[in-house]
Amino acid sequence: MGIVVIGAVFVDIKGFPLDAYIPTGRNAGHIKYIHGGVSRNVVEDIANIELRPTFLSIVDDSALGEDVIRKLQRHKVNTEYVQKIPEGMGTWLAVFDNDGDLAGSISQRPNLMPILGLINEKGDEIFKDCDSIVLEADIDPEIIKAVLDYSKKYNKKVFGVISNMTLAVERRDLLQQFDCLVCNELEAGIFFAENYSKKSPKDLCEIIYQKVSAGAIKSMVVTMGSKGSIYADHLGNKGICPAKKVTVRDTTGAGDAFCAGLTIGLTYRKDLSDAVEIGTKLAASVITSSENVCPRFLPRELGLDMDVSDC
Repeated sequence: MGIVVIGAVFVDIKGFPLDAYIPTGRNAGHIKYIHGGVSRNVVEDIANIELRPTFLSIVDDSALGEDVIRKLQRHKVNTEYVQKIPEGMGTWLAVFDNDGDLAGSISQRPNLMPILGLINEKGDEIFKDCDSIVLEADIDPEIIKAVLDYSKKYNKKVFGVISNMTLAVERRDLLQQFDCLVCNELEAGIFFAENYSKKSPKDLCEIIYQKVSAGAIKSMVVTMGSKGSIYADHLGNKGICPAKKVTVRDTTGAGDAFCAGLTIGLTYRKDLSDAVEIGTKLAASVITSSENVCPRFLPRELGLDMDVSDC
């Protein structure tokens, strides 16, 4: 079954200016429509490491929804549990500045509750033989509870990815049961009701270590853009991982690729520091292109001692 990923599919509408971006002006440029969504990106990233993940999600009952499924299948994602429902996908509208950084965005979330019915019906089939679970931390709490119940039943690790921390923090008691939560420094500040925007990696690493040690969550990784990332767990491990020095073209999807790499590492016998290194490498491979996902890697390129046939 491989890694099971649960969450939404979005259509990303991305605008890029031709000249200097003026927030209040009419900016000439070009617009792209791309398959997106945190979980959809993560599952494709995992598949691009020649692994065989399974996706639980919803797409539109339309040609666009069929296109999303076909692309995932080409990347060898198991889409058996992707449901087709009218207006099943969300939309993310984003504008980027001339440095490739996000200047502003608006998202419209889909209704994901039909996933709960699927889990209630086929949960044993889905989770019994999976390697681990990746779950959107801001998904409906009923879905989170159902997934956590199965993770405990079959002793599976659960890794949380963030689409909207403002929603995720409302499920804080549930997130404390995740094995690892991945977010950026702004999202970490929302989670702990503090401002980390001016913290150095060293300072933030110590802060997160103290939070994790106090039982806020089992382990946490916080990405800090060009400053790299920090990590800490309840076993006393903590550290800083510098970012790769690459030319930035488009930062969209870098955090999702990071999460995919981290999840792959923690799932397949790497410790937290090595898993963060894998995530950093995948994130760097995304920001050098206009794609939302990483290019193809073989597991051994990431230091994974496994064959594709193992997955």
